[in-house]
Amino acid sequence: MKITLEHMYYLIGLILFIFSAYTIFDKNHKAKWGTAAFWLLYGITFVGGKSIPAWLVGVMVILMAAIASMKWLSSGVYGENSKETKTQEALRFGNRLFLPTLIVPIVTFLIAKFTELGALVGLGIGSLCGLAAALVMTRESLSVAGNEGRRLIDAIGWAVILSQFLAALGALFDKAGVGKVVATMVASVVPTGNLLAVVVAYCVGMALFTMIMGNAFAAFAVITTGIGIPLVIQLHGADPAIMGVLGMLSGYCGTLMTPMAANFNVVPAALLEMKNKNGVIKAQIATALPLLLIQIVLIYWLAF
Repeated sequence: MKITLEHMYYLIGLILFIFSAYTIFDKNHKAKWGTAAFWLLYGITFVGGKSIPAWLVGVMVILMAAIASMKWLSSGVYGENSKETKTQEALRFGNRLFLPTLIVPIVTFLIAKFTELGALVGLGIGSLCGLAAALVMTRESLSVAGNEGRRLIDAIGWAVILSQFLAALGALFDKAGVGKVVATMVASVVPTGNLLAVVVAYCVGMALFTMIMGNAFAAFAVITTGIGIPLVIQLHGADPAIMGVLGMLSGYCGTLMTPMAANFNVVPAALLEMKNKNGVIKAQIATALPLLLIQIVLIYWLAF
């Protein structure tokens, strides 16, 4: 039997069901029913997939939003070791702690490169390989891994689904014709006959719209439809493949500079218990702006 992306979705749903069950049996959890319901509903969307009517998925999303807005999501008790024990274990393993993390991208690359399964399936298999390596190395049980996974996803909270919401919003904007509106606005202020001006408008537009949307994929659908295709490709004859790849990278520059990309910029600050919630963003701006300039130069140089 060939492993497909659907199997990865089933696995994600199963893991979310486990997190939900762990939460229910957590006697010291202050908001266990709301938290358990949130992860249960989220898991159903993965397991049910296209077999669930669209209206029912919409109802579940509304329920999840209500749970989050009513602050019925909270952290529980996970049986963690003390900080002293964690420090001792970290010193004992040393750099070997990075091995499970390295296994994930290596396996993903090998599967994507040498099989027909694809990168996303490879990522799922790589994650399982990384988990297996971590369990063997630490000699811990799956129960400990489950509790640690629950601790991390509870710390992230509702923001874990933000990327999916924003991607859906980008598709909605595209269907609503926002791209055409953007094209009209850009054409009114940018000299479309000037190649450099159009490239700058596309790259900066990708970064800015990503900052607004919080997701480069959502921005890509709108900005490429509005600026990339009509002005950069059709008007000036850019190579679509080169423009698309570098344009997406321009969007990622915007990801580095916005709190809307909560799963990238806000969640790490929370997990690291940083005093400044925007500390990650401030640290990344010095990297994001030069990278955006580089993308502009590369498109101008390579795509024509």
